[in-house]
Amino acid sequence: MPTNPYGIPDVLDVVVIGGGPAGATLAALLAKKNRNVLILERERFPRYHIGESLIPGFMRAMEELGMIERLEARGFEKKAGGTLLWGSGKIPWGFQFIEGTPYKHAYHVRRADLDSMLLDRARELGAHVLEEAAVKDVIEENGRVAGVTYSVRGSEVPSHEVRASLVIDASGQARVLGRKFATINWHEDLRNVAIWTYFDNCDRLSGDERSNILTEGLGDGWFWAIPIAKATMSVGFVTPTAMAAASPGSLEELFSARREESTQVKQLLRDATQAGGFRTARDWSYTCDRFYGPGWALVGDAAAFVDPLLSTGVTLATLAASALSGIVDKVLDHPDIEDKALERYATAYRGFFDEIRVFIGKFYDRSKTKEFYWDQAQQLRDPERRRAPRLDFIQLASGLSGVNELFHISVDDLAEEAALRAARA
Repeated sequence: MPTNPYGIPDVLDVVVIGGGPAGATLAALLAKKNRNVLILERERFPRYHIGESLIPGFMRAMEELGMIERLEARGFEKKAGGTLLWGSGKIPWGFQFIEGTPYKHAYHVRRADLDSMLLDRARELGAHVLEEAAVKDVIEENGRVAGVTYSVRGSEVPSHEVRASLVIDASGQARVLGRKFATINWHEDLRNVAIWTYFDNCDRLSGDERSNILTEGLGDGWFWAIPIAKATMSVGFVTPTAMAAASPGSLEELFSARREESTQVKQLLRDATQAGGFRTARDWSYTCDRFYGPGWALVGDAAAFVDPLLSTGVTLATLAASALSGIVDKVLDHPDIEDKALERYATAYRGFFDEIRVFIGKFYDRSKTKEFYWDQAQQLRDPERRRAPRLDFIQLASGLSGVNELFHISVDDLAEEAALRAARA
């Protein structure tokens, strides 16, 4: 089979655009199934990324990838649960994952380290990986995506071409295919801006809450405080974009003012020293109106992203990638089921995403009690009230709402029907 100068075949089963958690997980699981996969990643890893606090839903895909022992060995800070100063009460409340899930903990991580581990795992399982490779254009034939052209930084050749049975966009908020084939629907009630930085020599929460993420609500926004290392915290403030625009000073000044108004965050940072510059992000909650089309599909942030309030980003990305890997594997064997199979994926993915988005919208009402939030979680994932509302809240906040179709999606029936049709032909 012809190859390019990098020793990669010119024709593959799947091209994955983006090597972050969604792309690396998808490619690794497909390579594990002996599929010929290429990841095109525009940056050189390790690279900085926000999204440092994980929830137990993330562990499901890591079990599939054989990564649990490696995560333990890497020494990431274990995250046992969450502590909140949120709602109408002024007393902190919280939860531990072990109360409502099979997992004792998730992790707080430096994403540069985690993402490099996942990309290396994809390589180890047999995926081809090209870093500093930017997709330049999409190859379309007869209304179908048939491949991409890309350039590699520093290469004397201006562009290369690669073809594949399917092209998956896991490019995050770059949305390489999503911008071309889908319309972005912004969630107006979640149009927020975040500003964050890092502090050394921080205090910790006490007792069993020592490794918890702290979420503290204020009148016009909320803080996160994530203990990502022994005495280092990622601290960010999130507020509606309109309120940030109306603030008389800069975002940095707004962060400092709200820090002084806080209760728990100010206490954790009382002896701390800022250890990095400020970073910002805004207007990030959205859903693409299409998750797939002929020859292509979206996964992770390329498909949808919701406010970081429940730390769901990486979990949504890896769970969707895991589900999509099984579907793509079947589609490669039975191409005529592609549309129906990808429709099942899109429906399940959108349903899981919408469940979280709706809950976050309700959770943003900080005039309620914690019992109200527990009840809202139960209405979404346990309407028959088989469990205590608090446990339903913990399960939803853990990204493990097992009643959702995404956790059970199968296209075996479509594959069997396709095999029977082929046998009769």
